[in-house]
Amino acid sequence: MSFIERIKSNAKLKKWVYWMMVPTSSPGCRLWVRLLINPFVHKVSRKSVVRGNARLDLAPWKMFLLGKNAVIEDFCCVNNMVGDVYIEDNVHVGLSNTIIGPVTIGANTIMAQNIVLSGLNHGYTDPDIPIKNQKETTAPIVIEEDCWIGANAVVVAGVTIGKHSIVAAGSVVTKHVPPYSIVGGNPAKILKQYNSATKNWEKPS
Repeated sequence: MSFIERIKSNAKLKKWVYWMMVPTSSPGCRLWVRLLINPFVHKVSRKSVVRGNARLDLAPWKMFLLGKNAVIEDFCCVNNMVGDVYIEDNVHVGLSNTIIGPVTIGANTIMAQNIVLSGLNHGYTDPDIPIKNQKETTAPIVIEEDCWIGANAVVVAGVTIGKHSIVAAGSVVTKHVPPYSIVGGNPAKILKQYNSATKNWEKPS
């Protein structure tokens, strides 16, 4: 049995190790983890940019990737504590975005301001237990390459947004979006799709 497997199989030891890495009062890892472990686990391109006021709540037990020429603007929060976060080449994450894994953002995608991508949901079924203490569930969000996500949009867990699609500002995306589509509204619906035969963006029939 490996060292990690021994920790996982012993509830008390697992709890103690977790406390050593993550303080009770904070969602992010302790400074020693961020300085001594994360840089050797996560893959961050030297050609990427993370602004000084961005908040990265990153843990070494889940993956974080930031590709070449990717930018994370000020006041963003990126959290991989419960799911991997992959931000690929040339992605621009605008001001005040929240990204909670598991999330994959494809290359050349642009994201405006105040967007929420959360692959996490809290349990709520037992009314005798506070919601914050109930079991969490995750489902991956995938934004394929070359998409544009408008300001104040929300994408819920388990949704895939297809290649070269556009999400209108203020939309709440609860279902998969086909490639080459424009969606908008709450819940978001298809407004237009690209017709390769006519080479036009057309309303669905």
